[in-house]
Parts: sequence; C-alpha cells; structure tokens
Amino acid sequence: MSFATQLAALPEGTFTGLVHGRRYVVTKSSFSNGKSVKLVAEELGGTDYISLNWYDLARGSVVKPCEMPEAKVRAFVDVLVVAP
Repeated sequence: MSFATQLAALPEGTFTGLVHGRRYVVTKSSFSNGKSVKLVAEELGGTDYISLNWYDLARGSVVKPCEMPEAKVRAFVDVLVVAP
C-alpha cells in the first residue's frame, strides 16, 4: 500500500494509535480537499514525537517531515494502527 493511501486511510482529527506496542496520541488534519495533510503524533508516557506534512502536487506527492528523517515518518505511518 502506498504512503498516500495509508495516510488517507487514517481518521481525521485526534485519535489514539499503536506502533510497536507503544501508544500515541495522533492528530491528522487535511486541507485543500485532501491535497495536503498534516500528521502529528506524541508517544503517551514516552518521548517519541512524529510530525509531517504531505502534499499531493502535480509533479507527484511529497513528504516533508518536520526536523526528523523521512524514513522515520514513513516507517511510523506504515505500521500505525488506530487503537480500539
């Protein structure tokens, strides 16, 4: 599944997610009819933090992590599960 598809499948707003057994509070905000997405996640009871912007541009989609490696945000979204 592509990064864009995985990101689109996540719910809008704030929710709790699981990554490798760790709980995160995650906020996803979409703009411009889904052509731009901001995702922020903070580990509950820990120090991990994820922040990214994603853009669907005419030349293709672009991931812009905020002060962290792109591989980290891609790996996070790849395994993020919405907690029940």
